[in-house]
Amino acid sequence: MTAADPPTNHAAIDDHICCEATLSARSRPHAPDAHWHRAAQWARRLSWASLVWMLTEGVVGLWQGMIVGSIALTGWALGSAVEGLASVIVIWRFTGSRMLSETAERRAQRGVAVSFWLLAPYIAAESIHHLLGQHRAEPTVIGIVLTAVALLAMPILGRAKHKLGTRLGSTATAGEGTQNYLCAAQAAAVLTGLAITASWPGGWWLDPLIGLGIAAAAVWEGIQSWRGDDCCAC
Repeated sequence: MTAADPPTNHAAIDDHICCEATLSARSRPHAPDAHWHRAAQWARRLSWASLVWMLTEGVVGLWQGMIVGSIALTGWALGSAVEGLASVIVIWRFTGSRMLSETAERRAQRGVAVSFWLLAPYIAAESIHHLLGQHRAEPTVIGIVLTAVALLAMPILGRAKHKLGTRLGSTATAGEGTQNYLCAAQAAAVLTGLAITASWPGGWWLDPLIGLGIAAAAVWEGIQSWRGDDCCAC
């Protein structure tokens, strides 16, 4: 190196090479080994299980919500259609030739993000309507049991999908897991609202306030899913 040559910043070069390598690794599909394929199969199976539950949750919840006049329960049941969309997207993602497709993962990732954004305004609208209308839902045994089961089962599914999403490098799978968490949070809100209304009529406002918080969380999770994981602070 001559005196005129600028000094070489080896640390900056090493950081740049490291970041470029990480970006390249994240943009490529994972190696199609046996462990990866097994994880992909589990992701697809859990999505099928979620889809079946969302259909059950939607039909039974809508039936009971309309009978007792519960806006919260009815809204939660209708929201199952949007949550089921995330399951369909992940099933599509890990079927056939799309299993190792970088393009399919990106499309699935953005599809899950859109499903978050479809869910958020609906929850917010129902919560505001419930809040302004001061609607008091009647208790329903079937509705309480349904939401209690969802409150117990959905976090288990969500945790499993987050682990699989990390193993597969799939933001779409992890995003569906977050939808399961949101489903459990909604179930907790509906269950709390039904229980409080039955014992304390003056506490009707708690349920819609929780719903507004869930709507805000859905918007944020949609943004995170659309962006995907950041590589590093380059």
